[in-house]
Amino acid sequence: DTHTATTMKKSPSGPKLVRTASQKELLELLEKVDKPRARLSSHGDLSKLSAGEQQVADTLWSLMPSRLSSDPDDLKKEIVRHVEYSLAKTRFNFNSYHAYQATALTVRDFLMEQFNDTNMLYQHKQVRRIYYLSLEFLMGRTLNNAVMNLGISHEMTKALGDLGYELEDLRDEERDAALGNGGLGRLAACFMDSLATLNLPAWGYGLRYTYGMFEQRILNGQQVELPDCWLTYGNPWEIQRLDIQYPVRFYGSIEQKRIGEAEFEWTGGEVVMAVAYDTPIPGYGTRTTLNLRLWAAMPTHEFDMNQFNQGNYQGSVEARQRSENITRVLYPNDNTTLGKELRLRQQYLLVAATLADVVNRFRHTKRPITELSELVGMQLNDTHPALGIPELMRILVDIDGLDWDVAWGIVIKVFFYTNHTVLPEALEKWPVSLIDHLLPRHMMIIYEINSRHLQAVEKIWPGNIEVMEELSIIEEQPEKKVRMANLAVVGSAYVNGVAAIHSGLVKKKVFPKFYQMWPEKFQNKTNGVTPRRWLHQANPGLSHVITRLLSSDQWVVDLNLLAGLRDHATNPKVQRDFETVKLSNKKRLALYVLEATGVVLDPNSLFDIHVKRIHEYKRQLLNILSVIHRYITIITAKPKVKETIVPRSVIFAGKAAPGYFMAKCIIRLINAVASVVNNDPRVGELLKVVFIPNYNVKLAEVIIPASDLSQHISTAGTEASGTSNMKFAINGGLIIGTLDGANIEIREECGDDTMFIFGLKTEEIDGARALMRCGKTPVDPRFKAVVSMIKDGTFDNVIEGDVEKGPFKPILDSLSNGSDFYLVEHDFPSYLDAQDDVDEIWNDKAEWFRRSILTTAGMGKFSSDNTIKQYAEEIWKVDSCPVDL
Repeated sequence: DTHTATTMKKSPSGPKLVRTASQKELLELLEKVDKPRARLSSHGDLSKLSAGEQQVADTLWSLMPSRLSSDPDDLKKEIVRHVEYSLAKTRFNFNSYHAYQATALTVRDFLMEQFNDTNMLYQHKQVRRIYYLSLEFLMGRTLNNAVMNLGISHEMTKALGDLGYELEDLRDEERDAALGNGGLGRLAACFMDSLATLNLPAWGYGLRYTYGMFEQRILNGQQVELPDCWLTYGNPWEIQRLDIQYPVRFYGSIEQKRIGEAEFEWTGGEVVMAVAYDTPIPGYGTRTTLNLRLWAAMPTHEFDMNQFNQGNYQGSVEARQRSENITRVLYPNDNTTLGKELRLRQQYLLVAATLADVVNRFRHTKRPITELSELVGMQLNDTHPALGIPELMRILVDIDGLDWDVAWGIVIKVFFYTNHTVLPEALEKWPVSLIDHLLPRHMMIIYEINSRHLQAVEKIWPGNIEVMEELSIIEEQPEKKVRMANLAVVGSAYVNGVAAIHSGLVKKKVFPKFYQMWPEKFQNKTNGVTPRRWLHQANPGLSHVITRLLSSDQWVVDLNLLAGLRDHATNPKVQRDFETVKLSNKKRLALYVLEATGVVLDPNSLFDIHVKRIHEYKRQLLNILSVIHRYITIITAKPKVKETIVPRSVIFAGKAAPGYFMAKCIIRLINAVASVVNNDPRVGELLKVVFIPNYNVKLAEVIIPASDLSQHISTAGTEASGTSNMKFAINGGLIIGTLDGANIEIREECGDDTMFIFGLKTEEIDGARALMRCGKTPVDPRFKAVVSMIKDGTFDNVIEGDVEKGPFKPILDSLSNGSDFYLVEHDFPSYLDAQDDVDEIWNDKAEWFRRSILTTAGMGKFSSDNTIKQYAEEIWKVDSCPVDL
């Protein structure tokens, strides 16, 4: 990004970078010449160049190839070139990982060619760009996705084959980019893929975590967190931009520029540098390649020589360590004050660096800052980037000197906010004292925003203190806190939920008074997933069947075409095709499970899968309690009854937050139950239970295509949308679930009989909780038997090394004495009834796969392409801008 590169600055106290004359001249030339004439001469304006500049430009572009060749022979040469010159390897010290690296660098060359074309086109046309801000981008592995989107899969497969390698084998050499935890980050990744495929001008902005979330290990049945060292061998897909870095200030003090005037300057404190790392994001079947820019925190001074010379060797690098800690780990444990401060530092680093970059890019258009919203839109993926609102106000008021009302008018046109939760505890609130300590100018600005906002509230609800307290950005009791969700609503042009039921709850339950105040702000944008990764790439067998049945692969970019599969749902041959593909995927997963856990799964059993972040509201506890019930049924059944029991393999995976004690207890119970069930000879092959450690995108691509049944069983009214349900359904997996999140819309699209529904509805939850607190929840004898088995110690200390007494007492306590907030006991009977329905349908394979085909056929609505089109048309107001050949 040459615009940003030309104005990179160090902190006021740090050294300034000085460019050579030739570098300056080249950068100036690049700003005048938007495209190489050999590629997109129509976008450049060489007529504006002087004769000397014209000659330099001709020389420069004549040395660049018109296009990289995707011919297999040329690809081989490029791979070998990178082996020798980029990796400095020879045939004597070369292995499969080096082959992966060389292949990745070769593919990256193609991406960078398109990346530069795309950005130069956007600069030339001065299009409005959307900047997607997210603390998480769970991108998954890049190699296969990039090769597929570039349309060079066949050529690359042949080139690698000639060199003695398989593309699939090299794919396994790649580590997942550990830049996210769950659905939030994976949604951001799907959206980036769709933005590029739809040729929409956009960039993603996030943080480059050195160690990501964590690597999950299971020791003595319990989760253990280890650093996820995903960058140990570098990342061939990223481009380090040492010339693009911005100072980010923390702490400090506020000085009034002139007495009696509201002009302030934020000075002093601690300054760190945010350094850019770019990753190209290619669209499918298009030359558009967008950018994911990630920020890494660096010190303003690498090394304190005075401290070192005085013998304080640790102190000499202390500043560097403190700076780098900001982007070392995703979601540091915030159970401590220092942990909370580190999280807030992460959030501010993201928005401060991003806004500096975006505003800097805008300034190079030479347009007045008052026109910022005409070229810039910023989507907040949850409240984590909400500090961008006061940060932009600081820039416009303190730096550009705009009047407050003018600046605020710009801000509320720039930002858009996506809410992802209805859980009160998940709506971020930061102590005022912490923000005031860390970001004193921003706290002043937030107070001013709130004061003017409450004046507007007072005009609508005069004298109504309760409404003012509800709509205030500041929560007064019991501790003064900043409600980040309220700040995001007040400072955004639009607010959207992520499923129809969730958006309704956002209006009626989460922000009811805001909705009364600004009904025009609120919209629904049901989430989606990219079919390129989650069907075409993850499940090539099913992709091939679908393409053959539809006589086209156009469904990859128009998922609505899957509706054509409905005509084949009752065709026995098609049902067998679906079954054959499913069995193949189950065998692949069974092999992985054997290697990872030592547990043997029967691919012919029903694969019942529950994989997602471990949380009480997602109710993995309800699932494992039902497994205990099934275990009781098996060991007490008479021989003839046993013959009728459907064999099941129940598969769990997911991470618990390091500080989330109850979620860790649930993982421990799952592993204890697995140990008992899998080693009981009375069970045999009728039931297997397994917890697969370290769930990530790479593992999801193996698990999801193998699902017969997937579980999406959150307490009604707690799941905003969910996207894993979409991934399972698009692969023909049936769902057992509650009427919550996107389950409702999936059922509407696929048909009532494609989903096994149970449990309370959202409108029934409050009444059921009231009865629960009074001890009036009906007691089901099956639930009582399960709880008794846990109480009796059947699952205590069954894993070697686990010697703690009563390890599951916290779980039992959460289910008794009015503490069952997520209504596990209440929904248990209907859940078992739904599981009985599953068993009945499974025994009729023709009916099961008829429903499987209909499920895939109904998933057209849930492509992230459709979701992004709605954002572009109804929120962002941006048009497609394709890169022409």
